[in-house]
Amino acid sequence: MRGVVGIEIEDKFDVPPDYAIPDLSGLADVVGPKSHQLVALYYDTPDLRLAARGVTLRRRRGGHDPGWHLKLPKAKGVRQEITHPLTRSTKIVPLELVELVRAYTRGAELQPVAELDTRRSITVLLDGDTKLVEIADDRVKGTVFQDEPKVVRWREVEAELLAEDRRAFLAKVGKRLRKAGATPSEAASKLAKLLEPAPLPKAPTEPGTAGEVVVAYLAGQVGAVLSQDPRVRRAEEDAVHQMRVAARRLRSALKAFKSVVTDTGPLQDELRWLGTVLGEARDLEVIRARFAKELAGLQPELVTGPIQTRLGADLHKREQEAYARIKDTLSSDRYYTLLNALDQLVSAPHLGKAAAKSAQDKLAAIAAANWARVTNAYDTAQAIEDPERREIAMHDVRKAAKRARYTAEALQPTLGASMAKLAKLAEDIQEILGAHQDGVVAQETLAKEAESARQAGEDTFTYGLLIGIERSTAERAHAEFPRVWAETLKAVKKVL
Repeated sequence: MRGVVGIEIEDKFDVPPDYAIPDLSGLADVVGPKSHQLVALYYDTPDLRLAARGVTLRRRRGGHDPGWHLKLPKAKGVRQEITHPLTRSTKIVPLELVELVRAYTRGAELQPVAELDTRRSITVLLDGDTKLVEIADDRVKGTVFQDEPKVVRWREVEAELLAEDRRAFLAKVGKRLRKAGATPSEAASKLAKLLEPAPLPKAPTEPGTAGEVVVAYLAGQVGAVLSQDPRVRRAEEDAVHQMRVAARRLRSALKAFKSVVTDTGPLQDELRWLGTVLGEARDLEVIRARFAKELAGLQPELVTGPIQTRLGADLHKREQEAYARIKDTLSSDRYYTLLNALDQLVSAPHLGKAAAKSAQDKLAAIAAANWARVTNAYDTAQAIEDPERREIAMHDVRKAAKRARYTAEALQPTLGASMAKLAKLAEDIQEILGAHQDGVVAQETLAKEAESARQAGEDTFTYGLLIGIERSTAERAHAEFPRVWAETLKAVKKVL
C-alpha cells in the first residue's frame, strides 16, 4: 500500500470565540502564526460506524498536507494516521483505505457524511532547528449532510507533538493554554463534535459484580482485535502476533468465565479458527527469525550449502503466502460474522447467575480453579508411563498454564497484586514448557528441510549442527522443569 503511516499525539481544547493564544516565547522559540484554509470531506457508512469507533476518514484540500487521511485510535490523545495522495474523485474512496476500514464497515457503503471548512492559524514551537509542538487555532464551519443540512460553527485549539520524546513539553504547553482559558475537549476529533453517532451498546451489568469485570475485559480484547485489523492488512510489524494474542485471550476468557458469560461455545470455535489462520504466518515468522539468529552465531566455515536460502528466503516465501491467506480471511463473510458476534458478546452477552455475584469473591474463586486445572493436567501427564505419550500430555499442562495466566492478568485490575504474581508464575511454567516444545518443533522442521536439501544434492552438515543446538535447548528446558515446577507450587500456595 502506498499510504504513509504516522502517529498523531495531540491535546484538543475548546475555547471561546474571543480566546487569545497566550505568549509562549518563554517556553521555546516561536514561529508564526501562519494561516491556511482547509476544506475536508468526511466519509462514513450511513449509520456512522466509523465515527462510533473513533475512526475518521477524510479527503482534505489546503494546508501543507492535502490528501486522503485515515485516523485510527490507539489510545487517548494518540491516533495512527495513514495518508494517501489526493485523488480527483470526491465520490470514490481509494481502495487501499477502503480495505483498512473493512473491520468497521463490514460491507456497508462509504459515503460523504459531513464537510469541515476550517480557517487555521498555525504557530510552531522550536528548540533550535527541532520542531517540538504545533499549535493550531481553528475557526470551524461544520456541515452535516442530511435531509436538512445542519451547520455548526465553533473555535478550538490543538497542540500536536512533533518530537515524540518531548511529551513533558506538550504538557507544559497545555498548561499554558488552559491558564489562558482553554478547556480540554471531550470530543476525540472535530468530526466527533459535529456528528452524533449512536453510542455503542453496553451490557446491562451492575457495578462491582463479576459480570461488570468480565464484560469490560472482553470488550477490551474485542477492541484489540479491531484495532489490529488494519495493521495486519498492512503487514505491520508484530500485528499478526498481537491480533492472534487478542483472539486467544478472548477464547481463554470465555472458557475461564463460562459461569459468568454463558453459551459461547460456537464463538470459541470461531476464535480458534481465526487464531489458526493467523498462527500459520506467525509461526513461520518466529521460526525463520530463530534460525537466522542461530546461523548468525555460527562461524562462517560451519555454514555450508545454500542453507540460508532454504531457512530464510524459502520460509519467508511461505510466510508471505500465509499472509495472503490471512488477507483473504479478513475480507470473508465468515470473519465479518465473527466480528458481529463479538459485538453482540459485548453489548448483549448471555449472563449466568455468577455475573450478579461480587467480583471480589467470585473471580478469586475462578482464578484458583484455573490454577487447579494446571496441577490436574500435570498429575494426569505424570501418571502416563509411556514417555512419548507423557510428553504429548505435558502440552496440555502448557495450555492450562497459559489459560491460568490470561485469567489472572484479566483479574489483576480488580483483585490486585496477587493476580499479578499468579500470572507471572503461570507464565514461568508456560515458558519453560514452551522452550522445550519449540525446540522439538524446530528439530522436526530442520529434519524436513535437511531431507529436501539431501535430495537436491546439497551439503547438509549445518542442518546437523542446528539440530544439535535445538536438541540441547529442548533437553535443557526439560531438565530444568522439575525445579521450576516445585518452586512454582510453593509460590502459588502463598498467593491463593
